[in-house]
Amino acid sequence: MIAKHVPMKSVRKSDFAGLVKYLIDEQQKRERVTGVSVTNCHAERPDAAILEVLNTQAQNRRAESDKTYHLIVSFRAGEQPDAATLQAIERRICDGLGYGEHQRVSTVHHDTDNLHLHIAINKIHPTRYTIHDPYRDHKTLGELCEKLEGEYGLQRDNHQTQKRGAENRADDMERHAGIESLLGWIQRECLEQIHGARSWAEMQQVLRDNGLEIREWGNGLVISDAAGTMVKASSVARELSRAKLEARLGRFEPSPERLATQADQPTRQYEPRPVRTRADTVELYARYRAEQQGHGAARTVQWTQARDRKSRLIEAAKRSGRLKRAAIKLMGSPALSRKALYTLTSRTLKDEINKINQQYRKERQAIHEKCRRQAWADWLRRQATEGDSEALAALRARGAALGGLQGNTVTGNGGQQSGQGVEAQQDGVTKKGTLIYRVGASAIRDDGDKLQVSRGATQDGLEAALRMAMARYGNRITVKGSAEFKESIAHTAATADLAITFDDAALEQRRQTLLNEFTTKENRHDASARTDRGRTDQSRTSRSGSNATHPTGAGRRVGSAAATGITRKPNVGRVGRQPPPEAQNRLRSLSQLGLVRIASGSEVLLPGHVPDHLEHPGAQPDDGLRRGLARPGVAAVVGRAGLAPASSALEAVDKYIAEREEKRLKIFDIPKHRRYNEDDSGAAIYAGSRQIDGHSLALLKRGEEVIVLPIDEASARRMKRLALGDPVTVTKGSIKMPGRSR
Repeated sequence: MIAKHVPMKSVRKSDFAGLVKYLIDEQQKRERVTGVSVTNCHAERPDAAILEVLNTQAQNRRAESDKTYHLIVSFRAGEQPDAATLQAIERRICDGLGYGEHQRVSTVHHDTDNLHLHIAINKIHPTRYTIHDPYRDHKTLGELCEKLEGEYGLQRDNHQTQKRGAENRADDMERHAGIESLLGWIQRECLEQIHGARSWAEMQQVLRDNGLEIREWGNGLVISDAAGTMVKASSVARELSRAKLEARLGRFEPSPERLATQADQPTRQYEPRPVRTRADTVELYARYRAEQQGHGAARTVQWTQARDRKSRLIEAAKRSGRLKRAAIKLMGSPALSRKALYTLTSRTLKDEINKINQQYRKERQAIHEKCRRQAWADWLRRQATEGDSEALAALRARGAALGGLQGNTVTGNGGQQSGQGVEAQQDGVTKKGTLIYRVGASAIRDDGDKLQVSRGATQDGLEAALRMAMARYGNRITVKGSAEFKESIAHTAATADLAITFDDAALEQRRQTLLNEFTTKENRHDASARTDRGRTDQSRTSRSGSNATHPTGAGRRVGSAAATGITRKPNVGRVGRQPPPEAQNRLRSLSQLGLVRIASGSEVLLPGHVPDHLEHPGAQPDDGLRRGLARPGVAAVVGRAGLAPASSALEAVDKYIAEREEKRLKIFDIPKHRRYNEDDSGAAIYAGSRQIDGHSLALLKRGEEVIVLPIDEASARRMKRLALGDPVTVTKGSIKMPGRSR
């Protein structure tokens, strides 16, 4: 874990509102912002907290330094702390810096290879209105991180200072921008030659051969290139400080060529180029340079075209307004009527001009974003997002040097293949070339060698990851990660009956054991269904013999199918997972009905006759075969064939949704609630149960929404055994839970 303060170079540019708006902006990515919290503010929404913080900062008029403290806490690749751990770490770090009572807004971002936490802190105390600047905060942050890593079992990072400020900035430039810095180039290309110089003349010659020059700057020495870029000599190496060089070579002697304004042509010199990797980026970098050089001219041309288009539209609107006014003048209407029409025409013209100006501002902003100068790494990301395979390979070459995906991963030994295997939407690309896909409520990351379900690891997400791995690497899969993750993978592979083999012998044995258990259960269920069908056929045979003896139907009980003239369907057995052939692909899909059919009055319903998918063994009303009833004691349930939710249940749903939506306007982090509909089948996350006006409601979270589903009392009792966050599956209103189904 690393915690770093990001200072503003210019106090004039410091803006708490702009910082928070950037932090909570999703940028059209579902994986970017995954959590927002507001601390020590009366408001709970970030937009309202911004106004509160700005008002607090305005109370202090003496402070001339930056009033906003931006802190970033980043975790190792593969680490996924839960929300409670992140909240505790955020609180401990702020308390350690002395900002425990200060207003702040925190966000969690997942759009990079490292989960990280942004904290925007108001440095002005909310009641004393004094500014607080932590003394030597980098040391305090290092000590706090080291302590928190031990307490929460996080991977340990080095928190001891090993490099000077210039070296750290150069490393940051190479890591984030992907361009080799002057300081790094000197250290890699000519530092050894500089150390070998035995006099000032030799050192000056070595530097000239490399297109460099050393000269005095203040009380020290700097090394500069032909473009004028300078670095401190002591930042390149401590042995190159002025004191140590003069102790070794004598008093400093400036370059005679500089005094004479003459210089030899160097054999080589520094040029900003991509950091060396295993990928050839010469052509890509040439494209990048050409595109960046043409951005200024292209932006000017496009802005001019947009301005001319706006002028033409405004002139056309004015011409239309003049024609309307001329027509009104020729109408010969009374003065009051003409005045009203003139007013309406003027108002319409103003509205049209406002719309044209708004559209023009949007076009200017779009042109600015399109033609904005980008760093090399950002340009590669944009090209990779648009489908450029060479740019993606260049990003992944950088990522290979920094390390691939860690933690719970799925990979194979069959080599990379084309294809995805599942329908997945690409959500973004990281600077390491990791593609982020969205599959339902889960996110799958692909670095070219491994797949990782980063968060929201539902059973559907794990199955999608396995199918994607099969399409990429073949049927022999390697799984790495925690014991819980491996157990979930084995359970998912067995449940979905995927034709794969795990490299891990123990994991493969576990998959086969689970598969055998599921197969045995299926066979037992099918055997029970065949037995019930045989009983039904036997009962029908005996009943037909009895009817032959009594052609008028004497001896049969009143209310039977024969007495009412209803023809019984032949070969209709008990409801099960596999319906009989005559009931397949038809409107009367008995396999979806939650009931047990008793063939005749002489039979007794036994617990073994009830299918496994029913909630409780027992008889159910057969009213679902006809229509929904509206009489006391009968409550319709969502998901039963032919039934619609009772109006009272829907009223309870609407009442709860209205209550949550009203609170949602005041509290930012309450998700959107809505009714369940027939298109909502699939995986979801259990978010709790509620009792409204005597009706039980199930809350199912999917993405950023909560689906409200009315359920019966029996289902409500069973769902009490679920924990918040457990995966469930909804099929036509029926809730399938882990282990058993409904």
